[in-house]
Amino acid sequence: MQRVKNKHLAIITLLFLSFSAQAQRTINDIMDSTTVNHLLIISKKYGSLSFSGYMQPQFQAAQSNGTLAEYQGGNFGEFSNNRFRLRRGRLRADYMLLDDKGNQSTYFVLQFDGTEQGVNIRDFWGRYYENKWKLFHVTLGLSGRPFGNELQLSSAGREAPERGRMSQILMRTERDLGATFTFNPRWKDAKLKNVVLDLGIYNGQGLAGPGEFDNSKDVIARLSHKPYTFKKLGFSIAGGISTLQGGLNHRLPVSYRMENLNGSLAMVKDSSVNTINKVAPRRYYGADVQLATALKSWKSELRAEVISGLQSATATTSATPGSYPVDNKSVALPYYTRNFNGAYFTFVQTLNSTDNQLILKYDWYDPNAKVAGMDISALKGLTAADVRFDTFGFGFLHHFNPHFKAVIYYDMIKNESTQISGYTEDRKDNVFTLRTQFYF
Repeated sequence: MQRVKNKHLAIITLLFLSFSAQAQRTINDIMDSTTVNHLLIISKKYGSLSFSGYMQPQFQAAQSNGTLAEYQGGNFGEFSNNRFRLRRGRLRADYMLLDDKGNQSTYFVLQFDGTEQGVNIRDFWGRYYENKWKLFHVTLGLSGRPFGNELQLSSAGREAPERGRMSQILMRTERDLGATFTFNPRWKDAKLKNVVLDLGIYNGQGLAGPGEFDNSKDVIARLSHKPYTFKKLGFSIAGGISTLQGGLNHRLPVSYRMENLNGSLAMVKDSSVNTINKVAPRRYYGADVQLATALKSWKSELRAEVISGLQSATATTSATPGSYPVDNKSVALPYYTRNFNGAYFTFVQTLNSTDNQLILKYDWYDPNAKVAGMDISALKGLTAADVRFDTFGFGFLHHFNPHFKAVIYYDMIKNESTQISGYTEDRKDNVFTLRTQFYF
């Protein structure tokens, strides 16, 4: 009996010591092959269980008290322009089971996020690999949506402190409940082994709300190519195209969309009993590309993505709602549909040592591409939700050791000047961030 206990203790100790310290590159990543091979001897009987985690203590300072910095980690208090925060605190458990031939068979992930504001589940999914033809796998549960590139990048490995405004507005919390079917040949000599086709169906609100609140679902498709290296030219390229087809069910006989009114574009009310239960559309179309040089000491990397389409939300925001929108008296609100577009460009330059990286980023999000500047007026039924924002960010990241890094970063946020109160000129909402990260 004592021998059995000692054996189990030795296994648990080995699991902790053998886990690779490298952070996941994407939110749906699984353990790398090095870790799998090291654990293979105990995987055959017990499966491979590993733990990883990271925490991000940070300090931020804004230009003015009460800065609206939702997309820089949260709004500041009304009488505050600086703060300490624990931006993220993650603990993740991975379990993998191999079949008799050593192929991945089943995978399971559970990840928690804990900060001073509470504890929540971030990932809770399982994956089954089809091993007869080695062509498909299916992921079920709460997992990352397979749209674009920036949404896929894990916050543990991403250089800039936050994803761009566009990504956060269109796909709040990045994760959602649903199922994803993936085509990706896995045998060694497969001609299409670098091609990945994801097709998923999800509730739509993600972690922004307590659960599904209507009958509409989001269908997401992404066709991507893993990095392809041009050895003679010394660089690699990867990229993909994505689409989301979804929407929100109207509960009211009222909807709003941009129309030509008396020779001018305005947000026009449509009243019809037939509107009830119809779908307010969410249609996204995106393309992304990633370029990187082959050098390690002076590596350059450029990532770019553009998304456009239709977004349905409310009068005061273009963010995807987490629950059916109501006012402060719990009265249901109508949906507003807008044409949007946005993009980001991220450039990362390694400075001699891989421990030092320079970060440059530009992104924009235009929630209503049909109007701009002084044409945005409350008299036309428009609000702050129709204002375009451009963000210029730059920073420096240093790895002190394999388990600790820090980044200093500054966001310069520019809104267009409009006739909307509070947005007649550029707001003083720039944000400085000093973030540290401990990880194992």
